[in-house]
Amino acid sequence: MNNRLSVAFLIVVLLLQAVFFPVQPVQAETEIDKLKTQINTHSSRLMQIEEEIAAAEAELQEVGAEKKTFQSAINQLELERKKVTSEINKTETLISSTDLEINKLILEISGAEKDIVNTEAAIASIIRAEYKTTGDSMVELLLQNTQLSEFWDAYQAHQSVRNIMAEKVSELNSFKILMEEKRGGTEAKRSQLDTLKRQYTDQTQVIANNRAENAELLEVTKSEERSYQNLIATKEQDREQIISEMRDFESQLKFILDPNTIPSSGSQVFNWPLANIIITQYFGGTEFAARNASVYGGRAYHPGVDFGVPRGTQISAPLSGTVRATGNTDIVPGCYSWGKWTLLDHANGLSTLYAHQDVISVTPGQKVSTGEVIGYSGNTGYSTGPHLHFTVYASTGVNVRKFNEIKTVTSCGPASTPVAATDAYLDPMLYLPAY
Repeated sequence: MNNRLSVAFLIVVLLLQAVFFPVQPVQAETEIDKLKTQINTHSSRLMQIEEEIAAAEAELQEVGAEKKTFQSAINQLELERKKVTSEINKTETLISSTDLEINKLILEISGAEKDIVNTEAAIASIIRAEYKTTGDSMVELLLQNTQLSEFWDAYQAHQSVRNIMAEKVSELNSFKILMEEKRGGTEAKRSQLDTLKRQYTDQTQVIANNRAENAELLEVTKSEERSYQNLIATKEQDREQIISEMRDFESQLKFILDPNTIPSSGSQVFNWPLANIIITQYFGGTEFAARNASVYGGRAYHPGVDFGVPRGTQISAPLSGTVRATGNTDIVPGCYSWGKWTLLDHANGLSTLYAHQDVISVTPGQKVSTGEVIGYSGNTGYSTGPHLHFTVYASTGVNVRKFNEIKTVTSCGPASTPVAATDAYLDPMLYLPAY
């Protein structure tokens, strides 16, 4: 009996060694190591691209501070293209890196699945072997051994195998949980990859818009400073007319704000809509508005907050919500208004507007989450330079109308725009983080 037990125990130990200390597949490990090396290379490249983007943004700020001339406008367009090109390179590198991460996870999951199958099969074999050697009861086992020490050795051998088995089954369960986490990681990477591919498409469109604007500027001005200044003056005049009509219309709208329907002033309900915040104009009676009342229809009143930001910068939803509407006043020549805009409704009774975008990344009715990219900043509509105009409304006080419904004198015709009673405009700084 002791010989049979010893042989069986030896078989179990050998099985345990074969199963729980397997020889790792050399090929799979080599492939994973190669992928890790490539991922590290991409990470180094990303750092270089980040430096290029930072340098381009610094140049843009310097050029943006210059007097508005034809040459400065051309220089700005060129710098914007350089910056967005770097952003595209960054996105391409992230796409490649994410692809590599996915392939690495797939290899790791494949190896893990094989190990789990082999381990489960071996555990089953060990259990069967142990069952055969322990078919006798403890009393029978005691009677079969002439000495108590022999019985005790046999009993301890069985207990040792059982303890090892319990430990390895626990490790197998942990291994399975780890594999499920890797599956979850793969799904997250695939989702990230889809987002990056959409981002790449949008950034490519920014470059196309930049080139089109550059070509149009050269065509209209014939590269002459006087023609450029005349163009600016005409835009300003048309803008004054549009804003004046808008303000007249909005001042006649009847709206009584119920403070119980919106968050209290000073409560931080929104995140910043941009990663880097440079405020170039605040809400209300700003110094710029006071000096340029004609720009705002005769009222020294700026209906939002302006953020200085290079063209092609990601705009993020400051809070989850639903896209009520999007529009583009530039579809009508001479309609120097918001350009490309998006209106979001939030569940807290507030709505937010994002104007002068280069690319709109959402559609009406779409649900968006906090931090989700909804568009890219630009210089569309009437804008003295690339920036994001951000307005906050009481949701019940803002509607989307066509300009020719407001007043037929405007040159905007069927272009749509958000309109709101004066009291429905709220200071965005009351709901944003401290600045």
